[in-house]
Amino acid sequence: MISNRFFISVLFLCLVVCITGMIMIPLMDIDAAQYASISREMIERKTFLQFYDIGKDYLDKPPMLFWLSSLSMRIFGIQDWAYRLPSLCFAILAVYAVYRFAILYYHKTIAQLSAMVLASSQAIFLITHDVRCDTMLMGWVMLSIWQLAAWYETNKWKYFFVAFIAIAGGMMTKGPIALIVPVLAFLPHFILRREWKQLFRWEYLVGLLIIAVLLIPMSIGLYIQYDMHPGKLIMGVPIQSGLRFYYWTQSFGRYTGENVFHEMSYFTFLLENMLWSFLPWILFFLVALLFSFKDIVLSRFWLRSNQEWISTGGFVFTYCILAKSQAQLPHYIFVVFPLAAIVTAVFLHKIFFVLGNKYFKKALTILHGLIFGILWIAVIFLMRIPFKEIPFYVFVLAIIGLAGYLFLVFTSNKFIKLPPIIVLSLYTVIGVNFLLSSNFYPNLLKFQMGNTAANFINQSNIPKNQTYLLAPTESRALHFYGQHIFGHKKNTTELLASDFVISSTDSIPIILAKFPRMKVLHKGADFSVSMLSKEFLDPSTREQAMAHYAIIQLEGKH
Repeated sequence: MISNRFFISVLFLCLVVCITGMIMIPLMDIDAAQYASISREMIERKTFLQFYDIGKDYLDKPPMLFWLSSLSMRIFGIQDWAYRLPSLCFAILAVYAVYRFAILYYHKTIAQLSAMVLASSQAIFLITHDVRCDTMLMGWVMLSIWQLAAWYETNKWKYFFVAFIAIAGGMMTKGPIALIVPVLAFLPHFILRREWKQLFRWEYLVGLLIIAVLLIPMSIGLYIQYDMHPGKLIMGVPIQSGLRFYYWTQSFGRYTGENVFHEMSYFTFLLENMLWSFLPWILFFLVALLFSFKDIVLSRFWLRSNQEWISTGGFVFTYCILAKSQAQLPHYIFVVFPLAAIVTAVFLHKIFFVLGNKYFKKALTILHGLIFGILWIAVIFLMRIPFKEIPFYVFVLAIIGLAGYLFLVFTSNKFIKLPPIIVLSLYTVIGVNFLLSSNFYPNLLKFQMGNTAANFINQSNIPKNQTYLLAPTESRALHFYGQHIFGHKKNTTELLASDFVISSTDSIPIILAKFPRMKVLHKGADFSVSMLSKEFLDPSTREQAMAHYAIIQLEGKH
């Protein structure tokens, strides 16, 4: 049994780590900073059905993230944490929905484990500060699955309405995937339970009507912005219909070849990235999947009325669909991490709470013990070597964290009633991520151009309407933190003597040749922080791994 005090304490500590990252870590280019910039621009333009990215038509993601983030920033101000707040709320919703779904079919302990596994997965700590649409999508989809399961079990209409409202919300977050995942989750479940009538219920027509009505505002905006003005260029491709793009090309076009993106299109890409994004539970999950398939084979592909295959089937079938796409990114699979958490929790309960093979348990414990020890050693290194700005006491805290980990390893059986490996997993992932979010990432983002350049411009009162980016320099974080859409100039022939320029330091000699009175006001690093390398982490080789930018006044009188 897991005490309520322990359960609530774990969720609270996970929330503290997420809030720490939400407040302390600047936005990372490209996606998170771009979405924040679009949300801020929406407030500035007061256009809530048409969307623009630094003044240009934007047609990539549906509007829910922009709507809710802009609303949050209207209430709390243009702050990065205000932009992130709605997504954090949806991450919390996903954890709550996982718990409530699991309680429908399993023991309370499994429901608690499911919530703790999801809340402490590396993906949650990441996407609550490096916010993508997938953070909200995860919450909407898990809410819909929970409510649909409750409706199937009780036949109460209140669950039905919430489920289809959630599906519509998910579609306004990232398109048809929000409908596809619940279908893929329940289809194998009904087949294995031989509940054929569930596949052809008239109520689904009402559900589709709910979705269609809720999608009307988004559809009107798409029609006005694109369908009424066919031929607009988006990423160099003429768009004839915004409606077709959202409801077909953006999702299904990844399989038909109509979508312009082609990246990471091999089947194991998402699984390879789960090796870090579903830490510390990934090995448990992979073994759990095997056990789940073994159990269904032994049962001759027949589920009893009190069993579910929604979580396993939903994860496996969604993975197969996503993995066949011609364009994949690591966070695409996050939408079904709640289902993976349930599969993992069922396995953990079976192996560590019920009578399990002691040799199997010992092997898993030793393997994970070594992995977690390596993680603590790595975070000690990160608190000391890359950034001298990290206070020495933080390095000491990391060492104390390792010491506490070793203490738990060798003494946990004496005073902890829970399986030691679960305690060690939670202790490690929470402790390591707290140190990373409070110290490593904030110092890392000091080497990103957008936020550092914007801070200098704000503090120096440089006139923003006279400040330009000289191509190819660009950063969405600059527009967000500068609270201004900075203009672009393609080359020095377009520059005026009254201008201020943000440019690569390599361009200084060219600018100097035309403006001999120019003055460099500020220099800074211009490093893509999402592409960490050994050379960057080593202070002795960092300069060679980085580019640099300069803020220049062409008249030199500022």
